Amino acid sequence: VQLQASGGGLVQPGGSLRLSCAASGSIFSINVAGWYRQAPGKQRELVAAMTSGGNTNYAESVKGRFTISRDNVKNTVYLQMNSLKPEDTAVYFCNADRVRLHSGTYHWSVWGQGTQVTVSS
Repeated sequence: VQLQASGGGLVQPGGSLRLSCAASGSIFSINVAGWYRQAPGKQRELVAAMTSGGNTNYAESVKGRFTISRDNVKNTVYLQMNSLKPEDTAVYFCNADRVRLHSGTYHWSVWGQGTQVTVSS
């Protein structure tokens, strides 16, 4: 199972970015898909997560600005980020938890490579 994240970049304060994370590897289902971020000198933190049933969880700091969504057919999770602030600057990582393959095998807490998001004027 591999996760490929994309969509990061440099944006001005108040701007928007959309991150994508595509999972590959004969996947039958993904229980929870989420985004985390890690700023320099800080611990990795949860930004948003979404279950296969559509339940979501957001960090307080991004509520009302970020929206997580997923396409269960394409095994892809998205993070729409609006009204970006300098404090959103970080490396963003996608995560897939309890990934079931068609073989019946499970993978737990699979991480994608990070994508840099920089919010600066």
